[in-house]
Amino acid sequence: MKTGLIFDLKRFAIHDGPGIRSTVFFKGCPLRCWWCHNPEGIGNGVPKSDSADIQADTCRLEKVGRIYSIDQLMVEIEKDVIFFDDSGGGVTFSGGEPLYQAEFLKLALQRCREIEIHTALDTSGFASAETIQGLSEFVDLFLFDLKLINNERHLLYTGVSNQQILKNLRWLAKKGKRLNIRFPVIPGITDTKENIKDLKQLLKELENVNHISLLPFHNIAAGKYERFGMENKFGGEKSLSEDQVLPLKAELESLDKTVTIGG
Repeated sequence: MKTGLIFDLKRFAIHDGPGIRSTVFFKGCPLRCWWCHNPEGIGNGVPKSDSADIQADTCRLEKVGRIYSIDQLMVEIEKDVIFFDDSGGGVTFSGGEPLYQAEFLKLALQRCREIEIHTALDTSGFASAETIQGLSEFVDLFLFDLKLINNERHLLYTGVSNQQILKNLRWLAKKGKRLNIRFPVIPGITDTKENIKDLKQLLKELENVNHISLLPFHNIAAGKYERFGMENKFGGEKSLSEDQVLPLKAELESLDKTVTIGG
C-alpha cells in the first residue's frame, strides 16, 4: 500500500487558501532556501515508528514525522468536513514540497475530489512537466511560491534552477488553472529592485493570474534551527512588519492585480 511521510497536520488554518482548512505538511523538499520556515520538513528520512508524531526536540531531524496510508490520512482530513462545508474551505497540501511525494499526493487529491473536498496545493513548482500536468486536473487552487526570477540567483539562494519552475507556472496559467502567486519578501534577496522589476514583467505576461500574496520574512523558525543544530543564515534578521511591505503592495497593485499581505 502506498504511504506518505507527513510532518504536521494543522487544523483550522485560515491563511492557506479560502475558508477554514486543514493543512497537511508533506516531508521532503529538493530546495534549500536560505530563509526556510519549516526546516524540519526538508529531509525525507523515515521515522522508525509510525504510531505517533515524533517530537522534534527528542530525536534527529530526519526522524520528525509520521507515515500515513492514504486511508489514515483521509480519516484525519474528513474529521473537519463540516468546517469546510460551512466556510467554503478544504484541505491544503503543503510542505516541505508536496510534489516530492507526487504519487501519494495524487492519491490524496483524487480521494478529496471523489468526496468534493476543495483542494489547494502550496508548491514551489519544482517538478517535471509530466508531474505537474498529471496532478493539475485534481487541484482546485495552486498556491505557487515564486521567489527569484533570475536563474543564477535562484540557484544560489534555493539550491535549484528555476527554469522548469517558470515553465510549469506558464503552463498552468495558459491552461487557466486557478493560481495565487505567493511571494516571500526576503530582505536583500527577493526584495531587490532587479528582482521586483523581473517579477512585474513576469506578472504582466501571466494574464490569468490576478492574485499575489506577499509573505513578509519572519524569524519564528529561529528556535527550530537551534534545536536541530542547523545553520540559520537569517538568524540575526528581524521580522518584517506589514507596514514595511506596503510600498511593494502598492507597486504590484499598479499592475491591476489583487495584492494581499500574508497567506
